[in-house]
Amino acid sequence: MSMRKQDISSRHFQRKISEFCKLRIAPKTSKRVLENIRPYLVSLITQRKSPPLPNGRIDWSTIGQACGIETELTAELKRQLRPGLDAIIRWLGAAPATEERWTPKPTVRPDKIAPIRKAASSPSTGQPKRAAADGTFARSASSSRGPAPKPISPFPEPLFEAKEDPASFQDALAYHMRRFGDTYWQLYRAVVQLNETFDSKTLLSWIQGERVPRSVASFEILRRIERRYRLSEGYFKEKVPHQARSLYSHDLGDISPAERRRMSLHLPDDFSSLPFAKREEIVDWVRRVIISGATEYRRYQAAAVKQRYAIRFPGVTYGGSPLSPRSLASAVGENQKAVPEFDDPDLLSGVVDAPPRLAMEMADLIRFKTSTLTAIGFQRNGVWGEETASQKIEHLGLMFGALVASPNGAVKGCGVPVSQLSFGLLVFPGVWDWYLQWREQRRGFYTKWEEDMLMVAQALTRADVGWIRQHPELLKSVRPIDGLIEREEIEFAARDWHGACDAFHRHAANRSKEIQRVMRVHRDPFEPIMCVLEADSPLAEYRKITDEILQRMPDESRYPRSAAEAVRSFLLLRLGLHLGLRQKNLRQLRVCPRGHYPTSERRLEDMKCGELRWSDRDHGWEVLIPSVAFKNSGSSFFGQKPFRLILPDLLDLYKYLDAYIDRHRGVLLDGAKDPGTLFVKTVKTISVDAAYNSTTFYEAWRTVIQRYGIYNPYTGRGAIKGLLPHGPHNLRDILATHILKQTGSYEQANYAIQDTPDVVQQHYGRFLPQDKAALAAKILNQVWEAA
Repeated sequence: MSMRKQDISSRHFQRKISEFCKLRIAPKTSKRVLENIRPYLVSLITQRKSPPLPNGRIDWSTIGQACGIETELTAELKRQLRPGLDAIIRWLGAAPATEERWTPKPTVRPDKIAPIRKAASSPSTGQPKRAAADGTFARSASSSRGPAPKPISPFPEPLFEAKEDPASFQDALAYHMRRFGDTYWQLYRAVVQLNETFDSKTLLSWIQGERVPRSVASFEILRRIERRYRLSEGYFKEKVPHQARSLYSHDLGDISPAERRRMSLHLPDDFSSLPFAKREEIVDWVRRVIISGATEYRRYQAAAVKQRYAIRFPGVTYGGSPLSPRSLASAVGENQKAVPEFDDPDLLSGVVDAPPRLAMEMADLIRFKTSTLTAIGFQRNGVWGEETASQKIEHLGLMFGALVASPNGAVKGCGVPVSQLSFGLLVFPGVWDWYLQWREQRRGFYTKWEEDMLMVAQALTRADVGWIRQHPELLKSVRPIDGLIEREEIEFAARDWHGACDAFHRHAANRSKEIQRVMRVHRDPFEPIMCVLEADSPLAEYRKITDEILQRMPDESRYPRSAAEAVRSFLLLRLGLHLGLRQKNLRQLRVCPRGHYPTSERRLEDMKCGELRWSDRDHGWEVLIPSVAFKNSGSSFFGQKPFRLILPDLLDLYKYLDAYIDRHRGVLLDGAKDPGTLFVKTVKTISVDAAYNSTTFYEAWRTVIQRYGIYNPYTGRGAIKGLLPHGPHNLRDILATHILKQTGSYEQANYAIQDTPDVVQQHYGRFLPQDKAALAAKILNQVWEAA
């Protein structure tokens, strides 16, 4: 019988013996006795060891001592236990045990008992015990308790040489226990100290394959077993089926439970045993590099997000088709039931819902900029897409939030009463000057954000097509504000609305030019991946992350959800590296399984997204994305043609794609409504939607990089030294830079990221100069090599 068949037979028989104990032993004894007998019987099976059979008969005293139930092993319990022992003997193929016969002993008078015991216990004679006159044997007090416990050796000698190396953790542990003749109870006594609280049932569950080590204490026990059996350090740990799983019970002091969960995966197994200074060093490194990221911008962002200020517009759609005017009014009205009506700026600390008037104005602006046809009597120049509209709502909400925030709080806002908020404020230069200077004081310098906001202001007040320009009624709700708006300015705007808009338009244009001269780049998008971009082959360097994911892939049969998440992480990076798509296009990519009819190109154009489908013509997985789905759909790269690419079947890509679509994706959905996209979130009890949005997709990517990408010097896990957390957009930087380094061609680089050579040169030209000389030398050196 092969080893695999033996293991299957062993596990099947273990389940039968456990069921036997539940049906036959449990009704006849206490729970403690049952929990002692069942592990003993299971250990006989896992170690393929027969019950003690001296002279062919079951040695009940040895069994009682091994189970720790000498006093509870009654005749009735023996009768119930014997069929199970006989079954184990038959399964092992040993000779059956001889049936014991019980014969009643003659009655012995009390006056005869003492002399017999005295004679039997006399150590001076040196003679063997003799039978008493009534035919019974006299026994000493020690012999009545059975044989002495087997002594525990810290380093026992193996019974046979190790010729096998079982792959699974359970099989390896059982195999080496057989090599050294250890029972479950003997191993427990050998590796667990008397003052420790480690439960013996935990060790038994490892042997039975029901559980695997998870805690710091469990891995300490594993290290002791490795030392006892003289195995290499980490021998058993490498066989644990879920290598990417974190340990728990680390000594992290007063760190909050939420941070413990994020941090535990990145701590070494021996963290709790390290000196305090070393633990502080590790915690600080994990916080600074993995969790938050070490760039200057990330530190600024982490501090800024703690200060909550914004005006929220719950009645305005953030995606899809805009609401109609009637539904807009209804939605805004429903969402204004809990809107605060106070004007005290000191009470405004955080994100609040917009007042009804401001919410209606925002809804009308979004409808104006996103509807297919402009309303009669209005003009516009350009249309906002879904992502642009969502961004403008967020940015304008932050501006209004800064205006109403308390000047005495951490945000140090302007303190404008909520009831005075209106888009009519945006035509007054004082409001914008205060906001620009407020942002400069918070960040320390001007950035492109301020320039972009001024461009929005110019568009809203542009002659003929500006939305604010075409709504003079916005001025009705504007009141004077100290330091921002004077009464004379309001009166001038009331007399000449278009003149006021023209004056502000000129002011915004001048401020934009002034900011362009002094603005700085705060967020360098290349900083988190600089170690990759500086490599000779950036793509090969980044590909190491996918290898790390496969190396730490959990066992699907034992951990289906974790395996599904690992495959999803693998495909996120692999498809991103093959396609070079923006976050939006990769996130919204739909999937059509094999054998299903693919979505028509016209339907995909209406939905403005692509699809992964099986191509019978090319015998491969095809990605088809209409050009209208791209941010730069009007670029010369597309020429109004769709993006189409057959994915290469390299390094088992199709194997994992098929497994993800057929099995893993359903595990992640867990019965929830299918959004139809290829990548879906892990549905949990608190989940509302399985589809990713821009924020959750970014966080999912960032989590993959934190878990598999960043090399951790304290654990040895992670693929790339010097990498920092980043989002999916950096893949485009890696692809473009890789092709530039290999070919020196801006044109070929733009093919990888669906853009134009000018854009590639503008964004990625900084990485080519140091390689230009090498590219030229490679061609020139061919002359010398030929000579």
